[in-house]
Amino acid sequence: MKRAIHTDKAPKAVGPYSQAIRGGGFLFTSGQIPLDPASGKLVQGGIKEQAHQVMKNLKAVLEAGGTDFSKVVKSTVFLDDLKNFVQFNEVYAEYFQGDRPARSTFQVAGLPLGARIEIEMIALVE
Repeated sequence: MKRAIHTDKAPKAVGPYSQAIRGGGFLFTSGQIPLDPASGKLVQGGIKEQAHQVMKNLKAVLEAGGTDFSKVVKSTVFLDDLKNFVQFNEVYAEYFQGDRPARSTFQVAGLPLGARIEIEMIALVE
C-alpha cells in the first residue's frame, strides 16, 4: 500500500505531485529545490546556502515519512553546474555519518525557478 507524505516544514508541491510517497518499506521523496517553506521563495546565495536549504527540506520530508538521513539508501543530485561539485560535497557530507547512501550526480540544463540544485532520495522505513 502506498501513502502520500506531506509536511508544512518543507515547501508545498508546486505541481501535481506529492512531497514523498511511502510504500513497500521505502520512502521516495520528490526532488527538493532550495525553497524556504515559510515564504515559498528561492533561498538566495551560492551553492552552499542552497544545498543546506535543500537538505533541511529533505530532512523534514524524511521525518514526516517516518525515517531520517541514516536510512537513505540512494540519492540523486541535479546541479546547474558541475563546477559546484566540490562545494556541494562539503555540505552534503555534513548530513551523513557512517555508511553513506549510493548517489548519482548530474549537471542539468536548468532547474525550476533558477535553482542551482535539486535532490531526491530513497530511504528505508522500518
